[in-house]
Order: sequence, then structure tokens, then C-alpha cells
Amino acid sequence: MTLPDASNDPVGAVLRALDLVPDPGQPDVFEGLSLPQPQGRVFGGQVLAQALLAAGRTVPDGRLPHSMHGYFLRPGDDSAPIGFAVERLRDGRSFSARRTHALQAGAPILSMIASFQEQQPGIEYAESMPEVPDPEQVASALDSLGHVDHPMARFWAQESAFDLRHVDGPIYLRADPDSPLGRQSVWARARGPVPDDQLLHRALLAYACDQIMLEPVLRRAGRPWATPGLSMASLDHAMWWHRDVRVDDWLLFTQSTPSAQGGRGLGAARVFDRSGTLVASIAQEGMVRVPD
Repeated sequence: MTLPDASNDPVGAVLRALDLVPDPGQPDVFEGLSLPQPQGRVFGGQVLAQALLAAGRTVPDGRLPHSMHGYFLRPGDDSAPIGFAVERLRDGRSFSARRTHALQAGAPILSMIASFQEQQPGIEYAESMPEVPDPEQVASALDSLGHVDHPMARFWAQESAFDLRHVDGPIYLRADPDSPLGRQSVWARARGPVPDDQLLHRALLAYACDQIMLEPVLRRAGRPWATPGLSMASLDHAMWWHRDVRVDDWLLFTQSTPSAQGGRGLGAARVFDRSGTLVASIAQEGMVRVPD
């Protein structure tokens, strides 16, 4: 297996990484590759998306993920393949539950449990999307970092599969002095078309959100990504899909952070499509350590 060059085809590279290969000798076992990262560690959103897709390969047709809870256990090596072992916990009349372990060198780097459901009628309501500028009116990461010659800047601005546009201004290089509560709104969209596969779109939403879920913690602490000595890592991730989603159309993440303590911070997000429909809710806790 080989991956396209992310600098030339970022969406194609991600789609290829998410195209898992089944193990012919073991049922419900798959293998996938990792996209190279500037720091050499597997990107958390990638392994989340892969684990969800592996689980989705084992459920009855017509059932889509509605919730997922995962723990990041070890840093992964982006130069080595990842194995995904799926455990079939239960298949009910409407719901299916699966546990997926992502493995490298025989040790789990992620453990995830997900629930899938058939489409069914029921009570219907949702919160409204806040009023924000349209994405075309908001500067992109390329606008902010295109002039910076640094591996992380190139990743955010050019090699990332998603175009990120911060309504409140980015914090890549400078802190935000005007956000004491750490709230932010970010438009996101894949940089190219994605096949019409709802499981894939939901997995890609998990992939994309890991890039920004802990940003409110930095914003509230008055720290930019460029803080010298900053150390961050995802610890656990919870996600609920409320409705169908398309990641190749603009999505708005409205984010906040209720708490940080003990070198950890909690980020929360609600995700709306461009029409204002609430499509997902997300929470992630991560290690956030800064120098004294």
C-alpha cells in the first residue's frame, strides 16, 4: 500500500489511509497505513476514523454510527502499519455495538467502542446555529500561515485535508487576548470531493475535529500553538452524530472549554451544517502542558 503525496492531494491521501485492508486469515481484523506527520506520531483523528470504519465493516447494512467513545493509550508510529481488531459486542433489532483496538507491535494505541443504529423515526428537535460570517468572508489557514516556512505551518496550511477558517481569528502564531472564556467558531471543509458514503463522511468528521478540539483550552489560557515547550496530546474522545453529514461542504464548529486542571483540558463542540442543522456533538479531553 502506498499513499498519495499529501502536499499535492491531501484529500486523496487521507482517503487512501482510510481504505483499510482486511486480513484474509483473521475475521474482523484489518490493516491501515498512516499519513506522515511532522512529529512522527500517528495523528489521533486518523486512527479514530480508521477504528470507526473497521467497526462499520462488521455491522448489518443500513446501520450508521451514532456514538463513539475512544481512549488514546500510546503514541503511534506513523511509519508502521496499524492493525484494527473488531469485537462484535451485540447486534440487536435496532442497534449494534462494536469495540475496536488499534494495535502496533502487539500493543493497543487506541481502544474505541461505538454504537450503530438503523434509521428510525422519533422526537425531533435541535439547537439553532449561532449567527456567524459565511466561510467565504473568513480567512483560511493558508492566508495566515502560507508565508511561514515550517513543517507544522505547511501541514496546517497546505497538507491538511481540511480547510479551516477561524471566525474569531486563528491562534497559530499569536494568543487571543479577547477571549477570556476560550470560545471559538471554526468553519471546516474537505479540500476536495468525498465519495457519497455516509459512514465515510462520519469517520472523516472524527478525523477533522481532532485538529481543533483542544484549541479552546489554549485560547482561554492565552497561549498560541507556537508556545515554546508546549506539549499536547489527545487522551479521550467522545462523539455523537445526530444527523447525516457531508464533510465536503462547509461545517461550523462552535467550541468551548468548561475546565482545565492537572495538565489536562476539556474541549467541547457542536457541529452545524451550512443550512444551520445540528449534525454532531463532540467532547475531548487532552494533555495540555506549558512551561512555567
